[in-house]
Amino acid sequence: MTTTTLERPRNQTSVGTHQDRVPQATSAAPTYRKTATTVGVIYLMGMVVGIGGNILIQSLLGAPDYLAALGSNSILLAIGAMLWLLSAAGDAAHGMLMFPVLNRHSQRIAISYAGARVIDAVFVAIMALFILFQTPLASEYMKAGAANAAFFQGLGSVFTQAQLYAYHFGMLTVGCAGLMLNYAFYRARLLPRVLGMWGLVGYAVILCGSVLEIMGFNLNLLHTLPGGLWEVFVGVWLIVKGFNASPAWLERTP
Repeated sequence: MTTTTLERPRNQTSVGTHQDRVPQATSAAPTYRKTATTVGVIYLMGMVVGIGGNILIQSLLGAPDYLAALGSNSILLAIGAMLWLLSAAGDAAHGMLMFPVLNRHSQRIAISYAGARVIDAVFVAIMALFILFQTPLASEYMKAGAANAAFFQGLGSVFTQAQLYAYHFGMLTVGCAGLMLNYAFYRARLLPRVLGMWGLVGYAVILCGSVLEIMGFNLNLLHTLPGGLWEVFVGVWLIVKGFNASPAWLERTP
């Protein structure tokens, strides 16, 4: 009788300990479903507002004598710049949202990726600022008359080139960030590995193309197509399916 009464509490303790461990193991690998949906929406919305802003800005600043016509279209130019600022805010938010997901398997990648996205957002904001500079420049151009027209046109060209440099440096940072993100996706299997490979190739093309653009080669944004299509596809994927439920975290991957 004494032996029996001693054995029962041990068995109960053992069962209780095992049951306590089960929810801990389950909660150790969250799926981040809401994060995946939000990131997917940011990818898609960033693409829409970025393309929309670029079309609007190029339709105004691409004219031969855009300074003369900009006075009556300054509001449209401001809207285009604001669309790019929204895209920049989305880039920074993307880095912050992905931080806890990436931090589960690589703190270095999580910090580096978040920092790269913030730097990208800063460059895009600088680009939007140079775009907005064209409005007061156009106003002064109209006041100056023909005598000083060449000066203001030259200054407008400088602002336009500075805007392009800011964009290309931002895209260079996007390329670096995308490589880090897709390396994590591929190793941790947060997404199917084929999507990680696609992203690695796409953002490597963006990175190399941005370097060539800074060096003076005009690629007409063709280098952004593979990465851009990846963002659209993965955006839809994250909204519909989210991250893999049981990813292989980097510290567990041989």
